[in-house]
Amino acid sequence: MSKRDYYEVLGVTRTANEDELKKAYRRCAMKYHPDRNPGDKTAEAAFKECKEAYEVLSDGGKRRMYDQHGHAAFEQGMGGGNPGPGFADMGDIFGDIFGNIFGGGGARQRGPRRGADVGYVMELDLEEAVAGVEKQIHVPTLQGCNHCKGSGSEDGRIETCAGCQGHGQVRMQRGPFMMQTPCPQCGGVGKSIPNPCHECHGHGRVQEDKTLAVKIPAGVDNGDRIRLAGEGEAGPAGTAPGDLYVEVRVRPHAIFERDGDDLHCEVPIRISQAALGDVARVPTLGGDVELRIPAETQSGKIFRVREKGVKSVRSRQPGDLYCKVVVETPVNLTPEQRSLLEKFESTFVGEGARRHSPKSSTFLDGVKGFWDRMVS
Repeated sequence: MSKRDYYEVLGVTRTANEDELKKAYRRCAMKYHPDRNPGDKTAEAAFKECKEAYEVLSDGGKRRMYDQHGHAAFEQGMGGGNPGPGFADMGDIFGDIFGNIFGGGGARQRGPRRGADVGYVMELDLEEAVAGVEKQIHVPTLQGCNHCKGSGSEDGRIETCAGCQGHGQVRMQRGPFMMQTPCPQCGGVGKSIPNPCHECHGHGRVQEDKTLAVKIPAGVDNGDRIRLAGEGEAGPAGTAPGDLYVEVRVRPHAIFERDGDDLHCEVPIRISQAALGDVARVPTLGGDVELRIPAETQSGKIFRVREKGVKSVRSRQPGDLYCKVVVETPVNLTPEQRSLLEKFESTFVGEGARRHSPKSSTFLDGVKGFWDRMVS
């Protein structure tokens, strides 16, 4: 049985912070705690799954490795063995106690099981995400050993473990408690290999980099995942491989900011264009378009250009482009330009100037009212 995605186990998004992870883990641990679910093997397994997920995601280094490589990051030394410890709250204390009683600590399941799923994060430019692209990726994962055909045995001999008689677990008496733990001789698999394969050392799988061509459909966005069936980790001999999940992350763009299927951008205009009106050319994903700016447009005004956003990978209906005009103060003025502006400014005198600057008038009235209230 393959491992579930750790974010899915805790019920959080891939951007969850430390507090969100901690709350989710506590909620999960209390729900599936063995003391609350006596004899419930499903709850017991869920409790262990929650603990393992939190131990990885709460550690910054392990989380980065998991985001890049998925469960493969902690196989055969990539992640340094078992995930690190979490925080010492009630959930962890109970986990440490009941983990030993119920055979925790990574006991392997008997019988055929599927290979683990693998995660890969692919960064794209906005243009690539919008138009679609095909890219080659290199994924470190476990593949079936060619030398022993995945059996783990140099000569093909596989025997039943003498320590557990093929059960994978043994019982131990400690005081009044009878505990069931993974067999120390076979590691819980129920079988032994007298002559392990010299290539994979009896594991049946080896760490390799797999090169794949991945087609990204047009219109994908941050967080979208593409499933490549059978491209994950190889399973034990005779079992199916896991899947590969490619998660898309779109890099920030110099001009556009994406919001779902809509795009937003800023359009700088001169003060004369804002006052007199003009036509500005603005970029879109399909080329420039004309944006008509009416006279007396204020800085910050947002104009909507219909169907110039992104075609969604789901609905295929294009979004809109929202252009925010920003009145730009002129710099590097020539003497003539400065003189013209000084003459222009001299026309704003007396009470008549108020009607030309509605926002300034409102601001000044607000300031006057503020001081009146302060001194009253």
